[in-house]
Amino acid sequence: MALRTVKSLLVAAFSLLLITFSNIAFANETPENEPAHSETNAKHEEKKAGDFEPGSVIMEHIMDNHSFHFFDYDGHAVAAPLPVIIYSPERGFSFFMSSKFEHGEAAYNGYKLEEGTIKAVNEQGAVEENIKVYDFSMTRNVVQMLLALAILVWILLGVAKKYKQQGSKKAPSGFQNALEPVITFIRDEVGKSNLGHKYEKYMPYLLTVFFFILICNIFGLIPGSANVTGNIAFTAVLGVISFIAILFSTNKHFWGHIFWPPGVPLGVKLILIPVEFLGVFTKPFALIIRLFANMVAGHMIITCLIMMIFIFTKLSVGAGIGFAPVSMAFTIFIYFIEILVAFIQAFIFTNLTAVFIGQAFEGEHHDDEAHAHH
Repeated sequence: MALRTVKSLLVAAFSLLLITFSNIAFANETPENEPAHSETNAKHEEKKAGDFEPGSVIMEHIMDNHSFHFFDYDGHAVAAPLPVIIYSPERGFSFFMSSKFEHGEAAYNGYKLEEGTIKAVNEQGAVEENIKVYDFSMTRNVVQMLLALAILVWILLGVAKKYKQQGSKKAPSGFQNALEPVITFIRDEVGKSNLGHKYEKYMPYLLTVFFFILICNIFGLIPGSANVTGNIAFTAVLGVISFIAILFSTNKHFWGHIFWPPGVPLGVKLILIPVEFLGVFTKPFALIIRLFANMVAGHMIITCLIMMIFIFTKLSVGAGIGFAPVSMAFTIFIYFIEILVAFIQAFIFTNLTAVFIGQAFEGEHHDDEAHAHH
């Protein structure tokens, strides 16, 4: 709780500083002898090449993209292009590499990349809104998810193969030695404590979710990679899968407590029933937002801290050089916290999923205990 509070305060503080100093820095770029009304007109003009835009840098880091952008060198982007697969009812399928778009600067084969979205254009380069475009491209989030999945399968199959060959009595080694304590911890602290005697039924799902989120979180900390768990679509799919697991674990006692809470006056039931029914859907929603918000917050703090160097440099070169050591020190500190958060958020998502599944059939246990007591 304390760690989450500190992160929230840091996000708010650095966002405020970023907005304040960026406004001051870019306001100082306007010549003094230029008419005041020219500031309004300048907003509608195309920005000069090389201008530093904090907002676009943040969005580029957080949002999905059609290439892995590492850095810029001598005015050119150093990136790894990815396959573009698009379909239009009017034009059919098109396959090419995202490098053809030249990072949004050029159109290719009747399509153009604008703000991360592929749009159909005519020969003059104007967007044709009447042509629908369905994007099935291998974006960096998709590629990184598949890579994380491949590594997950490779590690776990290798560990399973060792257990099959050596048995459980021989001392573990390698990845087996590293994973066994983690698996035991998830089994005892998440499975048994929340699911009781039914824990073995759900352990494959809980372990898969934990290790998959953990690998994606760690990959997201590598510079130039994608922040997969900071994408709301990714966390939404995980939340929906957990929601399905919760629904399939329910019984008549669970739904009976929702639609007709026992031991509650009739007037209170009319208020409690819609609240309890809404709670069925807020549980997966909490899983979705919690993982998404925590992973985005950490990346935003790191990005804002680094951008503060360039914003101070806009004010004066000396201010930028002076703030650089402070920015890098805080960046390294937050980076190590993010490594810890990567493990914590994987555990929290897995643990809450087990808690919600356990609540889906815990009414049966309470009723059995009550009958046994009588």
